[in-house]
Amino acid sequence: MIKQAAELITNANYLIALTGAGISSESGIPTFRGQEGLWKKYKVDELATLDAFKKNPKLVWQWYSWRISVVLSAKPNPAHYSLAYLEKIGILKTLITQNVDDLHERAGSKNLIKLHGDILTVKCPSCGYEHKIWKPPKIIPPKCPRCRAIMRPGVIWFGEIIPQDIINKALIEAEKADVILVIGTSGVVMPAGAIPEIIKRNEGKVIEINIDKTIISSIADIYIRGKAGEVLPKIVEEVNKKRGLRNV
Repeated sequence: MIKQAAELITNANYLIALTGAGISSESGIPTFRGQEGLWKKYKVDELATLDAFKKNPKLVWQWYSWRISVVLSAKPNPAHYSLAYLEKIGILKTLITQNVDDLHERAGSKNLIKLHGDILTVKCPSCGYEHKIWKPPKIIPPKCPRCRAIMRPGVIWFGEIIPQDIINKALIEAEKADVILVIGTSGVVMPAGAIPEIIKRNEGKVIEINIDKTIISSIADIYIRGKAGEVLPKIVEEVNKKRGLRNV
């Protein structure tokens, strides 16, 4: 299946990728829905909703401060670097991710659409001020330097709507694509879960890499069971062979 996937990728006119929590779990960032998922230990409505934030911003920020420390201590794995490499050599056009960490950026991915926001961005819900952070806030909850309102993590919480411009960018890329790599996502969260359906509807090809089968597996032209950090470098190796490039 590795060679078949490499063949589709090499011959793609417009390849895009969709990644979920599974790709970052290999870097030590817990997933939300796997066997060791975060939601097995915490209630979603206590930590990842606007109502929870309004009710107890300190509790929410204590949890997000822990998550930020986990993200900052994690390192990109071979799957992240493989996708960045495919972009660098001009094959991968756009990477759409459901992840809020910065591992794709640190690996070198440039053309990135982050559907669910960025955990290393803090935003003021009052005046709109926002900035990046590179360590957990010293004061919890952090306050806006402009208006002194309590700031919030720059992520999309459950029940919130993804900004329309972000959705539009992702949908435009999906309509262009003739091949998609779907990596480490359950496919149950929308609109991300609909993106492979768009490619399939347009008679494109879907390549799925996951440790378990998902709802996307039923439409996948190629399903490869395994860890992305092990599978993607093998695919890249085959792609390089087909293109006459040296492996890196």
